[in-house]
Amino acid sequence: MSRGHAFPSGFIWGAATSAYQVEGYPLADGAGPSIWHRFAHTPGRVAGGATGDLACGHYHRFREDVALMAELGLSAYRFSIAWGRVLPDGRGRVNRKGLDFYLRLVDALLEHDIQPMVTLYHWDLPAALQERGGWLDPDSAVWFADYAQILFRALDDRVQAWVTINEPWVVAVLGHLEGVHAPGHRDAREAVRVMHHLLLAHAEACATYGALGRHQIGIALNLEPQHPASDSEADRAAADRRDAFINGWLLDPLFHGRYPEAMADIFGSAWPDFPSTEIDRIRCPADFLGVNYYSRGWVRDDPAVQPTGAARIERPNAPVTAMGWEVYPRGLTEILLRLKTQYGNPPVYITENGAAFEDSAPTAGRVEDPRRVAYLREHIGAAGAAIQAGADLRGYFVWSLLDNFEWAEGYAKRFGLFRVDPSDQSRLPKASAECYKDIIASHGAGLIPEPS
Repeated sequence: MSRGHAFPSGFIWGAATSAYQVEGYPLADGAGPSIWHRFAHTPGRVAGGATGDLACGHYHRFREDVALMAELGLSAYRFSIAWGRVLPDGRGRVNRKGLDFYLRLVDALLEHDIQPMVTLYHWDLPAALQERGGWLDPDSAVWFADYAQILFRALDDRVQAWVTINEPWVVAVLGHLEGVHAPGHRDAREAVRVMHHLLLAHAEACATYGALGRHQIGIALNLEPQHPASDSEADRAAADRRDAFINGWLLDPLFHGRYPEAMADIFGSAWPDFPSTEIDRIRCPADFLGVNYYSRGWVRDDPAVQPTGAARIERPNAPVTAMGWEVYPRGLTEILLRLKTQYGNPPVYITENGAAFEDSAPTAGRVEDPRRVAYLREHIGAAGAAIQAGADLRGYFVWSLLDNFEWAEGYAKRFGLFRVDPSDQSRLPKASAECYKDIIASHGAGLIPEPS
């Protein structure tokens, strides 16, 4: 590796957000409501009664935010498109004003030599489609492919990387099994079918892009290694079950054309006999895999935790973020090398990595956040270690550019490089923003460990 253990030439340095979390004004200019708009407006669903009605005001302040990106030296920005801005009813009529917002955003990015990475779906399904069954409807993959085609035709001349779906596991499990995310359902049978339809939707969008597109398309998965809390046979088996539930449930059908055998045991009678033709369709060619990494699982056998019988517990005396997630940089290296050895070493972008901490109050126009600074340096170093070991890693996107609406947590958890003042939505840089700027300028020099 050249440049004194800097990252490879052409490595992408980016930041990421999502539409409902930052844009605000979710019904502006003819947009249709999403499931998250309705969920957040349902009392008791979101901490503090928060909604995304204002969020970060990015819908009106995107040029200011693009200037912040340029100041950081970003080479790419990953953002999502609100399906209901473009198609208020989820299908049919295109809302030109909604589409034009994203055209303006892409143009502003390119004016600053920042490449857009566009996520088609980051959890905000149009409410009109939810009323038709949402992701439970077998036709949902067709709905998604039709929506994707509109965006491909409008933007592919300027967008070089597309993400079909962000974290389908969260949609299926948090939204349809545990009920803590929109649409707030709790039904194991729903969860397994929703996951299957999401993977089919990804496949249909990839097929559509193969006929129309000229650049790259992939999917973003939340992955984490699962470690047993003890050497007992029960804890080791529990870690294996939870690994199948979180990682294998997505990776195995995408890369090997099958679901893990453990899934039928985990879900029992809720696990259907999926047609082999559909599973074959899921194993479709994609150009890259997006990895969202935050922590690892420290796992104990616990039959009371359903459906896996495996409890994710806190490791004693381990450092944790404000989300209660262990700070474990080495897990990122583990995941990337697992993709290398077990899944054919696909091209990978780290599409999300970051941490929420209790930031200090602003002083002299900035925020000191030393724990986030350390987190970023350690995890970027762990990514570099995976590259040294042969992983085909091509870029890193920090989560997140801005403090934003953090789903069911409302505004209580802050992940951003920039603090957003809730009173006037002004942006203040954190020390982590300066740190990331320096990392980008040096191309990560000094962060990659020396070979042992």
